[in-house]
Amino acid sequence: MEISGEAVTARGIGVRGPRGPVFENVDLDVSAGGLLVVHGPGGSGRTSLLLALAGRMRLHTGAVEVGRHRCPGRGARHVRRLVALARADGAVDLEGRLRTSEVIAERCWLERDVTPRRVVEAARRVGLRLRPESLVEDLGPLDALLLAVALALAARPPVLVVDSLDRDCPAEDREHAWQALEAVRACGCTVLAAATDPPAAPADGAALLALPRRHTGRPTAPTAAKETAA
Repeated sequence: MEISGEAVTARGIGVRGPRGPVFENVDLDVSAGGLLVVHGPGGSGRTSLLLALAGRMRLHTGAVEVGRHRCPGRGARHVRRLVALARADGAVDLEGRLRTSEVIAERCWLERDVTPRRVVEAARRVGLRLRPESLVEDLGPLDALLLAVALALAARPPVLVVDSLDRDCPAEDREHAWQALEAVRACGCTVLAAATDPPAAPADGAALLALPRRHTGRPTAPTAAKETAA
């Protein structure tokens, strides 16, 4: 599996909610095939920042560039096409009542570039053993995360967003999760990830961005675009 990743750049970006800034004045540079790790406590704006970088949240200030496409502006549609969301709290997650086989079939129906063979290949890439008859809600936290990543990776996107990587995961599973993202990077894909804590041993070239907790409100829907990932 080979993917041509895209660089992601942000200058002075900020998002405001009904009760003030969610995050503000963020500058970052992620090279093609690189890894960005956004970390901070709940309420710090991690998810909102990832959605903004993916072109799926309205910016109050600044701009994002993915490859040669700029958001906001005419390039926003291209940014959304280039950046796939594996998981984003409150916006994108897997349907727990479906079986793994049903989630895969639905993804193949929704995205013409995704095939069962590609999903199997992506699952192997991230170290996931697929169990077709298992309900998504019965999967452990790590397997649920890896399934979401594999489904998104099967479309071979230039940029992949993974939110709440360490959600409900014990320490040993977190290490496996970070290793899975390194396997995604090895394909050439640019990875934008968020977690409460950064990895214990950040990969070479990884960009770390710490967000402080804010006591203002997050944007309310429909400010944050709602999506369904299977």
